This record gives sequence, C-alpha cells and structure tokens, in this order.
Amino acid sequence: MTGREKLDNALNHRPGPVPIDFGSNAVTGMHVSVVAAMRDFYGLSKKPVKVIEPFQMLGEIDEELKTIFKADVDGIQPYGTIFGFPNKDWKQWRTPWGQEVLVPGRFNTAKQGKDTVIYPKGDTSVPPSGRMPESGYFFDSIIRQKPIDEDKLDPKDNQEEFVPVTEEDLAYYKSVLASFEGSSRGLFANFGGTGLGDIALVPGPFMTDPKGIRDVTEWYVSTAARRDYLHAVFTYQTDMALQNLSKIHAAAGNKVQVMFLCGTDFGTQSSTFCSAETFRELYKPYYRKMSAWIRANTKWKTFKHSCGAVKGLLGEFIESGFDILNPVQLSASGMDPVELKDRFGSSITFWGGGVDTQKTLPFGTPEEVRREVLERCSILSPGGGFVFNAIHNVQAKTPVKNVAAMISAVHEFNGEKK
Repeated sequence: MTGREKLDNALNHRPGPVPIDFGSNAVTGMHVSVVAAMRDFYGLSKKPVKVIEPFQMLGEIDEELKTIFKADVDGIQPYGTIFGFPNKDWKQWRTPWGQEVLVPGRFNTAKQGKDTVIYPKGDTSVPPSGRMPESGYFFDSIIRQKPIDEDKLDPKDNQEEFVPVTEEDLAYYKSVLASFEGSSRGLFANFGGTGLGDIALVPGPFMTDPKGIRDVTEWYVSTAARRDYLHAVFTYQTDMALQNLSKIHAAAGNKVQVMFLCGTDFGTQSSTFCSAETFRELYKPYYRKMSAWIRANTKWKTFKHSCGAVKGLLGEFIESGFDILNPVQLSASGMDPVELKDRFGSSITFWGGGVDTQKTLPFGTPEEVRREVLERCSILSPGGGFVFNAIHNVQAKTPVKNVAAMISAVHEFNGEKK
C-alpha cells in the first residue's frame, strides 16, 4: 500500500496501516538541530540542514530521512515564510548554539545584546520582528503595537495582509506539485490566508509596518470588547480566501489530499480560550463558509490545528467542517484518548497525539517512548481516522535515541521490519 493510499484510508475512516507524517507542514516537523542529529544517528552524510520554517527553526526532512522514517506525506508550504521572505537563494548561517545550517537568502539577523533578532522581509532598515533569546532555539514575535485610539480603529488595518494570490504564488504551487510527480506519498498543502485570528500571525512578523491591533493581549481583549471589529476583519479575510482558493484549486487540482485551513489555537493546558458560545458566534460562521466551499468544489480534507484542552470544542470543530484535528494534545486536561476516539473518532481524523513531546519524548527512556507510541496507536488507529505524528513539533535537545524509538515503534505497530 502506498503512502497516498494509507493516508486516503485514514482520512476516510477505513482500517489499515497507520500513515506517518513528519515534516509535511509547520506543526508536524522537527527542530533543525534534531534533524541534523537524526542524520548522524542513521549514518547519513553530514551536510547543513535547511531551515524551512524560520520562526520555529524547523529543519527540512529530506528524501533520505523520509525514506528511513517511512513517511507517507509530502508537503507544500506557503511561498512566503512567517517573516515575509521566500524559501530560496539558500545561504549558510551559524546558529547561536553553534550549528551550521542553510537559511533563505533574505534571512537577515543582528545581535541585540546577547539576543538574535530577525527582520521582516529581510529589511534591515526597519525594526526587527522576531527575537531569539541567548539560550533559545527559535524566534518569538516582537510586538510592535502602535498606540491604540479607539475612535480611529479601522478594520482595514488588520486586513492588509489578505491580498489576492499572485501569479508568482500560483507558479510556485505548480512547481512544487511538479516536483512531487511520481511520489507515492500523500500530499498536504498550506496555502495560507485562512486562519482566523491565528495568534502567531496577529503581530505581523512578516510586515515591515504592521497597523491595527497587533498586540496579543489586545487581540484577546478584542474577542470580547471589539467583536464588531473582528467580524469585519474575518468577513473580508473569508471572502478573499474564497477568491484565492478558487484560483489555487484551478492550479493545484485534487492532487492535494489535505489542506491546512486553520492554525488558530483555542486551548490552553487546562481549558479553552473561549466558550463554545463565543466560538459559535465569532468564528464558526466563517469556518463553515470556507469549508463548505472546499467540500463543494474540491476533494481536499480540511486540517484544523489547535493545541490544548479542546475537547469541549470538538463538536463545534466538526460542525464547522473540519475533517482533521492536530496536534491532539493528550497531555492537556480532559484529553483522554479513549474518550476522544469513542466520542469523536468516527467524525474527525486525529493527526498527532502519538507521543507526548512535553514529558515522554524529551525526558523518558526509549522503552517508555516505545510503550506510549504502541498504546496510542492501539487506541487511536482502529477503524482508521489516525495519522501518526508527535504532539506538535519535536523540540530541540530531544534525545535522538528517543526519536528513533518513536519511529521504530510505529513501524512495529504496522508490522514492518526495522
């Protein structure tokens, strides 16, 4: 069975081998330091790893590692990175922890004290938009909120990043699709522009001069105090997204099996960020409009990323038209895998949840990792509806023997030889 067939089975809730995904998108990847360590572990040639997602410093999982992992999914990333420059014109860069990596040509940084800062669109003439602390392994957004005058707030300021898809974008998607011709894997795509209030994007790290509400705290205040403003933003964004998706589908067709529709987090470690009532009033109408168009015009399955304790919103997610939940944070309050599978497993595919990346994977033993992976697969995979990935990205300093134990355990569950 090919990776594409395995993924199709899982997405349509049919029994079969568990498909594996590492690196098809920005929430199922591995830190660049882990990617390099895994190449060493498996005896692959030494070479600088590409940083394909600079915000989280995710490394490219190339064909050699995909083959060893027996990965079943390839991925199409947006043309521009979260800092507003494209992944091209690669150059070498030495990280603060001493690793030689490859970064895009407009990946421009500087030192501020002991921290490393990065510039939007690579433009060093404007203030930086991201900061990596001296002891850090990824960037945080720098809040560049201008003073807010309630009487002069204009939703257009929070709409300026939602623009018509360009011919350059469409050419890029066609080029990446062509590069996967002949691949037997499934295909995941993130076209961007559809995540309502994604808090990683609200500060505008890709913008040289962000306007509107760009402070994370102010944005959350707005979900209660400025709801008309957010409705105006979401209405415009949704209409623009539908125009763009029509053009993108004309270019990409149904070779894509899964589309990243939303990365907005609705959960914390112990609860949701908002009530079900707020979700239904503020977010659901727009998600339903986008997912309804996708179902009527494409064969794509829709991917919803949300960390945290979101059991109380899963029914709303399903009614909103989401086909997939990621990262399935089973370490959060109330996220019991048996209950989730029993209550929601026939209606939504769980993409992730395969091992805890807060405790077991970074701090357990290889045998503890193996046992947890086998247990999670046995709970989540019956009848399909499960794609294996860890709970979010594999972080820096995760022991390579544990990562290898995770991969081997999935192969073991699938009855495959090491």
